[in-house]
Amino acid sequence: MTIAPSDTSVQDEDDNGRPVGLPAFAARPIAIVAAVLAALLTALSGRYGFHRDELYFMVAGDRPDWGYVDQPPLTPLLARASTALFGDTPMGLRVVATLLGVLSVVVVALVARELGGGRRAQLIAACCAAGSGIFLGLAHMVATATFDMLVWLLISWLVLRLLRTGDGRWYLAIGAAIGVGMENKQLVALLVLALMFSLLVAGPRQVLRTWWLAAGAAVALALALPNLWWGAAHGWPQLTVAAGISDREGGENRLMFALLLIVQLSPLFVPIWVAGLVRLWRDPAIRWARSFAVSVPLLVVVVLVFGGKAYYVLPMLIVAMAAGAEPVARWAKAGRRGWILTSAIVVAALVNAVVALPVLPPKALTVVTALNAAPSEQLGWPGFVSSVAETWRRIPAEQRAGAVIFAQNYGEAGAIARYGPDHGLPPAYSGHMNYSAWGPPPDSANGPVVLVYARENRRLPRMFTDCRPGARIDNGYGVESELQQNVILLCSGASGPWSRLWPILRHY
Repeated sequence: MTIAPSDTSVQDEDDNGRPVGLPAFAARPIAIVAAVLAALLTALSGRYGFHRDELYFMVAGDRPDWGYVDQPPLTPLLARASTALFGDTPMGLRVVATLLGVLSVVVVALVARELGGGRRAQLIAACCAAGSGIFLGLAHMVATATFDMLVWLLISWLVLRLLRTGDGRWYLAIGAAIGVGMENKQLVALLVLALMFSLLVAGPRQVLRTWWLAAGAAVALALALPNLWWGAAHGWPQLTVAAGISDREGGENRLMFALLLIVQLSPLFVPIWVAGLVRLWRDPAIRWARSFAVSVPLLVVVVLVFGGKAYYVLPMLIVAMAAGAEPVARWAKAGRRGWILTSAIVVAALVNAVVALPVLPPKALTVVTALNAAPSEQLGWPGFVSSVAETWRRIPAEQRAGAVIFAQNYGEAGAIARYGPDHGLPPAYSGHMNYSAWGPPPDSANGPVVLVYARENRRLPRMFTDCRPGARIDNGYGVESELQQNVILLCSGASGPWSRLWPILRHY
């Protein structure tokens, strides 16, 4: 596909702030795409169950703080707000994820428009984004990356407006987006650094020579300060967590990086985002946006080198895809090849929906688990807690006051917090992530221990005495998952006081 220079004139705004020369916003088509996406996500939001991360976020949201060892406070607070407003169910929790996904689709269309894309290009960009695997997966469930997707896209759109208009006042909005984003995931700082470096390399550098930049930075700092203050007071544990993840998973992340960049959007969308990168670099009509052609590959290289996950940079590939929507629209129209483009988007969306959403019967999930393990992690939680309760009931009633439930992973501990009260279970303790900061059991809790741990962990059971098998864990569908690999033991007690064991039991 040959990319011709754009024939769309993109000019500054007039004195009243109205865009001059920008194409009209395709409000009705984008609203239809957003509505279809919202309807699909809502219809499927309660089909399986909570994801292990969601169970953890719900517990964290019930213990609000300015930070947690593995994340800033925003996602847990959003989880708490969503369940408080819409119900303590998977469907109620995921209302916030659906709203974030819908807003992200609108911002993608705005990015395409900012780069001179007409109504057709805006619709193509919105459909490609809504039909991409990563978009569907993140909009289906509550995750830190769900809000991160919206923030990265929003910052990119605001920066494009700054570059197009040269109006430094946009720095205030950019700073606000960055500050709020930092309260969700500090990875947004990497985006900021990449954009600043790219502006220095590719220009236009004059947008950096204004006091509005300092004003925007002050806004960002003010909004991010609570979590930064918390992090400094607690020894920056989020950096420790990030380093641990890189050490454990960095090699696999690097090995799978290129493949996941392609698969998590769709192989059929590769020509569109490649066309976008070429257009950002070569099209004289949007030369002011050339820095994005530098920042996207720069972020890819940095994340790859440091062993980060491929989905960290996918929002920027979606920006490139939005840039490519205009030349792709012209290509499809010039040769009457619209049916090819439409077919590609429909096929990609259908395949991605099967992989990313709870479309298949649970027993058929083995087909997609290799590509996306998230659906399998939404199965079997009520049954798991029933197994824990069955084991708990083996403890003599007179000993239960001093008994403890200890789970290796925050997901299992979160499931017990959610479903345990229905079985008369006490909250579980765990040394995983911020559960470790919520403290050990009191040393006076020296009774039996119901231990839940991953079968491969041979070290953990040695910290408990006289352990024997508890009830069996089975999600009931024969689908492999982290939960399915767990074991329940009933032990007579811990091998020492909890306060002494806790530093050993803590892990990120």
